[in-house]
Amino acid sequence: MRPTLTALFALLLAVISSRAADAGFTVEKDVAFLAPDRSERLDVYLPATGGTELRPGFVWIHGGGWTGGTKNEARATNVCGTLARAGYVAVSVDYRLGDGAWPTLLFDCKNAVRFLRAQAARYRIDPARIAVGGGSAGGHLALMVALTAGQPGLEPEGAATPYPGVSSAVRCGVNLYGITNILTRRQVAADGTPGEIRPPEGANLRVYSARDAADPIFRLASPVNHLSPASVPLLTLHGRRDATVDYLQAEELDRVARERGARHELVLLERAGHTFDLETWQRKPLERDLRPVLLEFLARHLR
Repeated sequence: MRPTLTALFALLLAVISSRAADAGFTVEKDVAFLAPDRSERLDVYLPATGGTELRPGFVWIHGGGWTGGTKNEARATNVCGTLARAGYVAVSVDYRLGDGAWPTLLFDCKNAVRFLRAQAARYRIDPARIAVGGGSAGGHLALMVALTAGQPGLEPEGAATPYPGVSSAVRCGVNLYGITNILTRRQVAADGTPGEIRPPEGANLRVYSARDAADPIFRLASPVNHLSPASVPLLTLHGRRDATVDYLQAEELDRVARERGARHELVLLERAGHTFDLETWQRKPLERDLRPVLLEFLARHLR
């Protein structure tokens, strides 16, 4: 029985690999990138084309309210597959979830960037051309990765990283409907209409068991507070019908970026809610195909 099961499993993997190759990319599953005692893994989406030229890299961070979600989410396949077909090496990463995860979950995401840079020769990546992106909670984390490279207290050091001396800096960041300011997040009606500002408890970041709205950790964990003229370029995609993260979060990031001289591009979709990918929301086509938007933004900033 065991040889039969092994053969069936091998056949299944071959079929999956073949289908991915037919789609224009292959996927290297469950690659270890953290310390040996950590179970989190990442998937590497590789262009099916050969050649010798160095390729840009991209780290995708899944959503799930900082307490759930997985690298295998449908958005990861949509985004990473789109990028791999366009010639990028994209990784979808798992990170620590649940109580006490801050700032380890941020460190995990930064370690994914460091992994790509450390494995540049293995995957034929240009270590100077790496970007980061994510959706929902992953969008928040992608912004934090993009905006806090090298910042004391927000950079993995010592036992927190297997890549000492390797930079976590990226060239640009992509945010799909992520929280940008924990202290101004609002209650949202089912149609996406923003209401009153909600207490930070609703942000669910699991920083402390008892929290105060004035707690500086929430300010430190809010991307808007890290914007400056030196910030890397950012792209935000958000829907006005988002009933989970109010679209005012995206508008606040855009406003503060302009006030501080940072580079930020905002695309608001009138008829989209939460958790859309680049093509669909709730299994229906988006009002606008976002694949060209993402690819054009990355092409400009990863040249």
